[in-house]
Amino acid sequence: MKAIILAAGYATRLYPLTLNKPKALLPVGPKSVLDYILDQLEAISEINEIIVVSNHKFIESFKDWQKSRISSKPLRIFDDGTICEAERLGAIGDIHLVIEKEEISEDVLILAGDNIFTFSLLDYIRYFQAKKKDCILVQRIKTPEGLKGMGIVTVDSSNRVVHFEEKPQIPKSDIGAFALYIYRKDTLPLFKQYLEEGNKADAPGYFPEWLYSRKELYAYFCAGQCFDIGTPESYQAVKQVFKVINKEE
Repeated sequence: MKAIILAAGYATRLYPLTLNKPKALLPVGPKSVLDYILDQLEAISEINEIIVVSNHKFIESFKDWQKSRISSKPLRIFDDGTICEAERLGAIGDIHLVIEKEEISEDVLILAGDNIFTFSLLDYIRYFQAKKKDCILVQRIKTPEGLKGMGIVTVDSSNRVVHFEEKPQIPKSDIGAFALYIYRKDTLPLFKQYLEEGNKADAPGYFPEWLYSRKELYAYFCAGQCFDIGTPESYQAVKQVFKVINKEE
């Protein structure tokens, strides 16, 4: 299994913090967001390579970070070739580009480079192995405010996804999906089909929204917290949470 970390966005909502620094390399306590993600991935024996997708503007920043990161797994930085917000390929466009250019033909774990979480991914991997189906990671969200900007999911008694809607104005359930996906190798060619049909290429949640009616898709309910760093306010909140966690450790 390969892990693909999506970090090619330009994070304009976080300007000026991300004007000259990629969001994934913003510090949270003693480490960057990306370091926390790598710590998790390196503990999973099934993952044989980690690919970080960057844009061309920030490629040297990621290469400098890579030099200082001692990784127990092969770690590569992939340049999607874009240099500004207007050129960005979108998360799904980047996924497809990596799959095509690297000729990936094995299961993949796809993560957003701006998500930081407190739970282990190992149980999620085990769930995928048991189901042998594409999987998304979800959680019941306690407040309507928390559901804003998320993929909203409905599941049956076996946790198979029976409805998925990315960022709806009126959520149909309290189950929100995070940008942590595991796709079987036989699903990877469908990214090309999805894009050729003219579907949205930006948010990664649009792909499972399209996929669930075509293939079986299962939801894994995680314990712990997952934070999406999208605004200066959310970034400050994450720093406060991890300040407490790091003190406890």
